Amino acid sequence: MPIGVIINAVSVAIGGILGALVGNKLNEDFKTKINMIFGACSMAMGIGSIVLMKNMPAVVFSVIIGTALGLAIHLGDRINTAGAGMQKVISKFVKADTSRIPEEEFMATLITVIVLFCSSGTGIYGAIVSGMSGDHSILIAKSILDLFTAMIFACTLGMVVSTIAVPQFVIFLVLFLCAGLIFPMTTPDMINDFKACGGILMLATGFRMIKVKMFPTADMIPAMVLVMPISFFWTTYVLPLVS
Repeated sequence: MPIGVIINAVSVAIGGILGALVGNKLNEDFKTKINMIFGACSMAMGIGSIVLMKNMPAVVFSVIIGTALGLAIHLGDRINTAGAGMQKVISKFVKADTSRIPEEEFMATLITVIVLFCSSGTGIYGAIVSGMSGDHSILIAKSILDLFTAMIFACTLGMVVSTIAVPQFVIFLVLFLCAGLIFPMTTPDMINDFKACGGILMLATGFRMIKVKMFPTADMIPAMVLVMPISFFWTTYVLPLVS
C-alpha cells in the first residue's frame, strides 16, 4: 500500500489550498526564515540516511559518475522543460492568479515548484525506499515539509499549487510499484548504500533551500540508479580482492 505516496500528495494539495486562502498575509521575512528551517530538516534527514552507508567507495563513485552523467545529458534542463509542459496542462484546468507578481516571474516560480514537488531527489528516493522496504518514514517526513512549502508558494501563486499533487502522485506511484519489483534482487547492503546515496541528495537539497550553494540536485538523480549495481559489484568482486 503506497501510504507514503498518498500522504505526500495529500499534503501538497492541502498546503496549496491553505496557502491560497491565506494569500499575502505572511510577510517575506517569515517565508524566508521558515524556508531555512525546511532546508535544515532536509539536511538532517540526509545525514540520518548517510550514516547507514556500508560501502563508501561505491556510494561516492556512484554520486560522482551519476552526477557527471546527469550533467552530460543536461538532465536538469530536461526536467525544467518537462515542468514547463506540465505547467501548461495544469493551467488549462485551474486559472492561475498572476495579479500578485509579474507573469514572467509567476511562470518561472511555478515551474520551479513543479520540479521541486515532482522530481526532487528526496521524493524519488522516498518513493523507491517505500516500495522496496515498506518504510514510509522518508515520504512522511517530506510530506510535513511539502505541506508548509506548498502553503508558502501558494501564498504567491494561488490555488494552482494544489493541483501539482496529481502529477506528483502519478510519478511517485510508478516509482513505488517499480521498486517493489526490484527489491527481491537486492541485498541489505545494497539498500543501505542506496539510502546513503539518497541522503547525499537530501543534504544537497538542504543546502539549496538555505541558498548556501546551488547544488545540481536534478543532475544528481542518475546516481540513485547506479548505486545499487555498483554496490553489488563492489561487494561481490572488488572487496574479495582487497580483503
